[in-house]
Amino acid sequence: MDMGLSRLQNDIADMASLAQQSVMKAIEAYAKGEKITQEAFKRANELSVLGSEVEELAVELLARYQPVATDLRLIKSCLEISYGFSRFGRYAYDIAQVLEIYGDLSDCDKSVVVELSGMVTKMIQTSIQSFKTKDEKLARSLREDDDHVDKTYLDYNRELAKAKTPLVPIRCAVASLLVLRYLERIADHACYIGDSVIYITTAAKV
Repeated sequence: MDMGLSRLQNDIADMASLAQQSVMKAIEAYAKGEKITQEAFKRANELSVLGSEVEELAVELLARYQPVATDLRLIKSCLEISYGFSRFGRYAYDIAQVLEIYGDLSDCDKSVVVELSGMVTKMIQTSIQSFKTKDEKLARSLREDDDHVDKTYLDYNRELAKAKTPLVPIRCAVASLLVLRYLERIADHACYIGDSVIYITTAAKV
């Protein structure tokens, strides 16, 4: 059982590393105007495969050992966390696709995206670290950061909605709005990972 749980957590760690890399590369490529859609798609598929492996191992551990208490919570949470990392890969691919759809965005102001991506990247790192260390306090800190991400996304929406004339070219505004939305969803999944860590350590659902 212990060997199985160790392998499960190692698989999650592999997913975490790839998911973090996927998001960071997608954000960097968007900021620089580099098209990496195929690379992002490949990483998203790799994360999906790893997620399936986590699911198979978790089911095997449940069937073979019928774990209870902390072990059961850990296995259940690993399933939820692996799904979160898979979504990171999917949203990274979505971000990469924005340049494919809208073309050259070098004349667009990407400052709001760059600013928010810094916060979201920090949240990804925090969610991974909280799982590795099973740090409940660190996991709970994600909600405060998520409030900031939500506010930034909503403020940008409201600014566009109130403008009587376009503040920026339409394609720039829509491209930024899409990327901000994907970042907001990534932040949500980082929070869900934190919630799973809290469940592992306290047995309390957030």
